[in-house]
Formats: sequence, structure tokens, C-alpha cells
Amino acid sequence: MRKNNRKIIIFTLSIVFVLTGWVSLRAVAGGSEKSIYEQLKLFSDVMNLVQEHYVEEVDTQTLIYGAISGMLHELDPHSSFLRPEDYKELEIETKGKFGGIGIEITIRNGVLTVVAPLEDTPADRAGIQANDQIIKIDDTPTQDMSLMEAVHKMRGRKGTKVRLTILREGVRKPLEFELVRDIISIRSVRTRPLEKGYGYVRISSFQSGTGRDLRKALTELEKEEGPLQGLILDLRNNPGGLLDQAVAVADEFIDQGLIVYTGGRRESQQMKFEAHKGATSHSYPIVVLVNGGSASASEIVAGALQDHKRAVIVGEPTFGKGSVQTVIPLKDGSAVRLTTSLYYTPSGRSIQAKGIQPDILVPRDVQPAPQDDENGERMRRIREKDLPRHMEVPGAETKKREKTDSVSEETQRWLKADNQVRHALELLKSYKIMAQMSF
Repeated sequence: MRKNNRKIIIFTLSIVFVLTGWVSLRAVAGGSEKSIYEQLKLFSDVMNLVQEHYVEEVDTQTLIYGAISGMLHELDPHSSFLRPEDYKELEIETKGKFGGIGIEITIRNGVLTVVAPLEDTPADRAGIQANDQIIKIDDTPTQDMSLMEAVHKMRGRKGTKVRLTILREGVRKPLEFELVRDIISIRSVRTRPLEKGYGYVRISSFQSGTGRDLRKALTELEKEEGPLQGLILDLRNNPGGLLDQAVAVADEFIDQGLIVYTGGRRESQQMKFEAHKGATSHSYPIVVLVNGGSASASEIVAGALQDHKRAVIVGEPTFGKGSVQTVIPLKDGSAVRLTTSLYYTPSGRSIQAKGIQPDILVPRDVQPAPQDDENGERMRRIREKDLPRHMEVPGAETKKREKTDSVSEETQRWLKADNQVRHALELLKSYKIMAQMSF
């Protein structure tokens, strides 16, 4: 038994060394210094008690993994222990393809909370929204459930089902969603047509290659539309992703200066990311769309463009995830996901629990419908063209039709339904008009 105890202590010490970076073997506990050896002795004693007296025999690795998970769970919502299978799934996710329902989650105020559904996934199509609180996965309550446990329960083979019970602000009863898992293949950058001269780019997440895909999308837009007179960059419901890709996206629009910096306890955790002048200059005005589902990497991009006065931020306040998680692989194929620092925008603003405040607050709801009169009939103002025997100017109708035809009916319907995109386009067009005026 003593040999086993020695092995346990040595194995535990090796984990502690990895996590602390071989710093001092002294820890502060309860306001006074206690030897880390004393703490490890306490841990060893408890583990011996479990192994000798627990009602069933427990595997040593199960106890060690459980102890590490509990230790990291005490720190913050985003620090966690990744068992070998969890670490493999994380690596797959960053490449943008995995089996599941397409949802980004966090723990907020002790409750499993939706950051955002990923675009065109089962969760998105079912109507799950940012800030929904997940209280059950199938029949298992999520109270005290770790993030990785929740992710593991929602992931699975294509075609299998999972049931989520959700609390939503403004809805009195819990909502139930039965979702069919699918292969989540994320295309992080998409474009769609707007009016001539105005571009729209949607970034749904920051995966490996997002910066490259954005450059390609901008090149195609600038080629097809001619010199762009304005761009809408849509980061709504973008839960974040890779830091280097967020830096690459911001760098595409900023020629020089700070993009983001991190602050932590150790010097190695204090990093600065600077912009560089690119081969192509995108000198047109930009509107960035954000909402409560914009988190982490998308907040870095929005904050950098806002601080550099490079874009107008439109929409709703962002999620407020401003912490940096470092994944540290361990020898047995597992890993530690540890919060090591905080993000700061170029002007020194912390994103954590504050988010990015839009320059122009625009709700997501569409315009109110026209008012009805007392008889319930739709009210409409009479115009000159409605008067009998009104005069027509030759060619005027043709010019009007040509202008309307430049925007497809599908795009017109989309703009009518999406209040925030419509306001962003109006803002860009207003900028062009104002720039041509003399004051």
C-alpha cells in the first residue's frame, strides 16, 4: 500500500508541476503559508480512505481525474479538465467539423447558458437563442454539470436525438426542444448580395482559416461590385473561436497600432498583437453588427475596430467573455483548459463581464407594422400619383424600375425582415450622402 501511496504522490506532483510551470512549492491557504506537501498528504489520505472503505472498488485514474476536474471547477466557468477523448473533440472542433447540434455554451451565474447557436445548424433551425438557460439535457439536470460534461452529452452521431429543457427570459414555462444531431460543418465566412457598391460579410465563428477566407471574400466582393462604398461585417451570434484568427480579421481593416492585448499574472501571459499594413487597402466605411450572442473573438474584432475609429458598431451589447483560455496538453493524452489572462481592447477596456457597447443601439425587432384606422383598414397617405388625371413624366417609371431591379426580391425581403442589417445599410448610404455635402 505504501508503494501505491508513493506512486500517487509522485503522479500528483507531476500534474502540479505542469499547471504551475515549476513555480515555488509553497501555497497560500487560509491566509497563512502551508507546505504543498502537507496539502498533498491530505489529498493522499482522503484517496486512501476512498480506496479502502468506499462501498465499491474505484479505479485510481477515475479518482485522479475527478479530483483534477473538481479543482479546476472551483476556479471559474471556463477552466476545465479535458480527458483524452474530450481533448480530441476540442481539436476536431477547431477544424470546424464535428457531430452535434451546433451550439456554443458557457456557465453564467452558475447556470449552463447558450452563448449562441451556430448558423444553419439543428440548434439554430430549432429556434434556440443566445442567453437561453439549459436546465436539462435529456433527463439529466445541468446543475453542477461542467462545460465539458454538457458538451459531451450534446455531441453524438448524426441522426441521434437529444432533448434540451430551456428557460428563456420573458417565457413563463420551460421550453423543450428535441434536436436531431447532424454533422456540424462550419463555413465561417459567407457573403450575400446587397445594393450595388455595398458589401455584406457574415463571420459565424473564428476557425482555422477564417482570416484567409475573409481576404478571399473581400477580393471577390471588390471585384464583382467594383469599388465598394461600404461594408457590413456581421458578427451577430458569433461565439468566438481562435484568437489568432480574430487578430487576422481585425488586421485586415487596420493598418497599424494595437489590436488587442492580454494581461495575466505571469510575463508570458502578457501579450500584444499589432496590426500590419496589408497588400490591399480597404478604405471604405464599415459597419459591424453585434448582439448578445457576439462573444470572445468577435468582441476582440469589434472592440479593435471601434477603438481605432475604423467602424461603427451597431446592434446590441455583446456577451462579455473577455478571458483567455490556454490548453495545456498532458502526457497521458488529456489536457488542462486554464484561464490564464484577460483581453483588453487597444484603449485599455476590459471585455470581461462588460462586453462591447454599440455606438448605435438598434434592436433586432423589425419595424412596427403600419397603423390601422378605426375600421381596421390599413391607413395609407394619398400621394400625387393616386390623384385622377395626374401627369406622367416620360421615362420616369423606367428609371424607377431600373433602380428597384438592382436589388433582388429575395434581398429586399431579407432587408425588410432584418432590422439591424437594414439600419446598417442606411447608415452606410447616409455616410456617402453626407460626404458629398458642403457645410
